[in-house]
Amino acid sequence: MTDVAEQDDGRSAEERLRERRRAAQRKARRVLARGTPRNSIRERLALLQEAGAEVYDLDEPGDVYGDQIVAALEERVAALLGTEAAAFFPTGTMAQQVALRCWAARTGNPAVALHPLAHPEVHERQAFSQVSGLRPVRVGGEHRLPTAAEIRDLEEPFGALMLELPLRDAGFVLPTWEELTEAVEAARERDAVVHFDGARLWECTEHFGRPLAEIAGLADSVYVSFYKSVGGFGGAALAGPRTLVEEAKTWRHRYGGTVFQQFPTALSALIGLEREVPRLPEYVRHARVVAAALREGFAAAGVPWSRVHPEEPHTHQFQVWLPYEPDVAAEAALRQAEETSVMLFTSVWNTGGPGLAFTEVGVQAAGLEWTADDVRAAVRDFVDRLPGRV
Repeated sequence: MTDVAEQDDGRSAEERLRERRRAAQRKARRVLARGTPRNSIRERLALLQEAGAEVYDLDEPGDVYGDQIVAALEERVAALLGTEAAAFFPTGTMAQQVALRCWAARTGNPAVALHPLAHPEVHERQAFSQVSGLRPVRVGGEHRLPTAAEIRDLEEPFGALMLELPLRDAGFVLPTWEELTEAVEAARERDAVVHFDGARLWECTEHFGRPLAEIAGLADSVYVSFYKSVGGFGGAALAGPRTLVEEAKTWRHRYGGTVFQQFPTALSALIGLEREVPRLPEYVRHARVVAAALREGFAAAGVPWSRVHPEEPHTHQFQVWLPYEPDVAAEAALRQAEETSVMLFTSVWNTGGPGLAFTEVGVQAAGLEWTADDVRAAVRDFVDRLPGRV
């Protein structure tokens, strides 16, 4: 039977749940990560005004089709990643398509080898093939990145290997440094270029024990995001050789990505690069404390089966798996937030199979205040709201 309230306001159950989650996160006094997109427009504009002056001269004129502050942001990204140049893009979807179609023209092969859980395969509605004439070829499997052996043994040739670092849908997982270098070498043995989907590359330095420039230097080109990890309004950059970047700017125009003015987005990105990127290693280290406390909390609460994946997070984000349907876990998480103002789980709960749900957990500045005891107590309180608990 359809819910009467749902009929009255015309919203689906999913929409109503989403609004409850957003409201709970706005009102919660304690969260592990407080997403800036949930802040009001006034608060976000205030951030630009207050923090913007620390990273850029606000008396300078705004950008026009990519000059001024946008050009300054491109130079900053190239310097951080150790590449010859970088180009700003409004979206990562556009940036990666442009990069890979440029490489396809140079290699003469439109096939792109990538993991089955890579972002273009799961979240972009077949944009590679439908828009850019690229042909995805799946390599690897399971909840890990492709191995060097899998790359060498791929049955058909490919012009580019795309590696998502970290692989978000597998649990924000990364290979070891040795595995990554071997995978890159395997691709080059097959005369393929290597492109990093580095939407969250900023948070990989702690795991690899290497600076950003050394990580990015393994690839022929790298895409990075300005809102994932960094907290900007949006936007992305493609970094690599100057000739590739100049060609990419031509395709950016053709794709409709040369926007008249983007100074608010560019300024928010510069703020994020200055403020958040240096703090990411600290977030990663504390995420490991939180992950261990979650495991201990669920075990102590007697939950028959639970998983934190990876057991020791590779970045400041990871997955939690529980033996409940997603709507059951989501309701318990929302009730905890609404009734106690403590929100342990802020993200959507997804199905992982019959009677199995998982969600993503991230630790940022707000999460640094949580001790292991705080996490364990919050787990106990959350579990008490699950069905069948006494």
